[in-house]
Amino acid sequence: MQSGAAAGQSQGEPVRAGAVQKKLQARVSELQGSDTAIPVEVWAFDEHRLGLKPILRKVWAPRGCRPTASGHHRYQWLYLYGFVRPATGEVVWFIADGVNSALFSALLASFAAEAGAGPDKRVILVLDGAGWHVAKDLVVPEGVELMFLPPYSPQIQPAERLWPLTNEPIVNEYFDTLEELDEVLAQRCRILADDPDQIKAHTLFEWWPHHN
Repeated sequence: MQSGAAAGQSQGEPVRAGAVQKKLQARVSELQGSDTAIPVEVWAFDEHRLGLKPILRKVWAPRGCRPTASGHHRYQWLYLYGFVRPATGEVVWFIADGVNSALFSALLASFAAEAGAGPDKRVILVLDGAGWHVAKDLVVPEGVELMFLPPYSPQIQPAERLWPLTNEPIVNEYFDTLEELDEVLAQRCRILADDPDQIKAHTLFEWWPHHN
């Protein structure tokens, strides 16, 4: 039986996934070859916008009963940032109120500290090419190396598989304030951080490095 991560891939993905796999393998080998005493880890990153406009999802209901969900169109947003190491199911979360290069620089620094990246550990971080990810003023901390996915390929980004999991407690729910949403999201992230097996099952693609 295929894992959730493997089963979700479409027929058009193997070429791009294969190219990323080769690139990752080559870079991991290069880094390990330069100093075998320094560990190399491969992480993935993505961000997810959530707000007061509800996430609606179909639900089962008795015949003749039409389910309803409260909602409104207030466009106020939070951004959930997820760093995941698919090989182990480790995950690091941050919740912020926006996206820009200065904020991303700060989050990279916090992530590097959490992951222990630096002179004694290298982390390859796989992410997309969003503008704030490639900004000239972006500060990438020592020990972290960014590796970019091909354009328009979210389906081969392991971190994309985090969002259905984080959405579970907020689907079809109404929140009066961003603070209420923040509290529910933070609790959900804590639960998921304590369940690496579930994270691994959703994010570890067959072609992804299984030992880094």
